[in-house]
Amino acid sequence: MRYTPRMSDSSESFDVVTVLGAGTMGHGIAQVCAAAGAQTRMYDIDDAFVRTGLERVAKNLQKGVDRGKVSEDDRVATLTRLTGTANLEEAVTGATLVIEAVPEKLELKRELLGKVAAIAGPRAVLGTNTSSLSVADIASGLEAPERVIGTHFFNPVHIMKLLELIVAPQTSPEVVARVTAFGEKIGKECITVRDSPGFATSRLGLVIGLEAIRMVEQKVASPEDIDKAMTLGYGFPMGPLKLTDLVGLDVRLHIAEYLAEKLEDGAHFQPPQLLRDMVAAGKLGKKSGRGFYEWD
Repeated sequence: MRYTPRMSDSSESFDVVTVLGAGTMGHGIAQVCAAAGAQTRMYDIDDAFVRTGLERVAKNLQKGVDRGKVSEDDRVATLTRLTGTANLEEAVTGATLVIEAVPEKLELKRELLGKVAAIAGPRAVLGTNTSSLSVADIASGLEAPERVIGTHFFNPVHIMKLLELIVAPQTSPEVVARVTAFGEKIGKECITVRDSPGFATSRLGLVIGLEAIRMVEQKVASPEDIDKAMTLGYGFPMGPLKLTDLVGLDVRLHIAEYLAEKLEDGAHFQPPQLLRDMVAAGKLGKKSGRGFYEWD
C-alpha cells in the first residue's frame, strides 16, 4: 500500500508521536515533541532503559525551571503528555509520526522500521535519526518507502536549534512539507539536504573533528588549546575535540569509516590512528568518563 496524502496533509500536524530509543538522542527528541503539544510515546527494548529516559527528561525540565527557561506549568504539561513503554506494538499503534533513534547500524534501523511499518497505519510518517547512513537504503524494502525521511537531530536536542531533514529520491514532497512544519513547531530551524553520504552537517563537522585529532596526534597543540583556537578564533560554540567527546569517539570512528568508503573523494575521512587507538582502549568520551577530556 502506498502513502496517499490527503489534501490537508501539507499543513496537518502530528498529534501522536512515537520515538524509538530512550537514549541520548531519543529522550531529547521525545522531550521536545511532548513540550510542543504532541502526545508522545518513548519506546525502548527494556523497561529500565525507558525509566532512565523518562528520568532524564524530567531532569532536563527541572533544570529548565531552575534556570527560568521553563515554567512550572509547562514542565508538568510536558511530562503529562509523555509516556514510556517497552512494548513496540503499544508504542506504535495509532502514531502519526514515528522517529527511530537507535544506534547507527543500517540493518538495525531497517529491521526496526520494517516492524513499525507492519504495525502502524499506512499513513504514519517514518523518520530516521541518522547522522550519515543512506535514507534510501534504510527505506529499501519497506512498505510505502515514500513516507520515510531523515530527521537528523543534534545533541542536546532540547537546546540545539538545528534539524537536518534528509530527502531520499523516493521521499514524498508532502512528507517533506509536513515534517518541516512539525520541525518548526518543536522549535527547530530546518535545513533540507539531498540523501548523500554524511549529508551536510556530518560531512563538514567530521572533517574539522578529524583534523583536530590529527593535530593532537602530531603534537601540534593540546586538545584544550586546539578547542580554544576554534571557539575564540572562529566563534565556534564548542571546540571540535570537546564535541567529539560528547558525540562519542566510537560514533565518530564509525562515521569516518563509512564516509571514507562511500565517498569517491573520501580519503580525507580516513580515521587517524589516534582515534582508532583511543576507541580500542575504551576512551569513548563523556559516556566512558574519558576521551580528550576527563569527565565526571
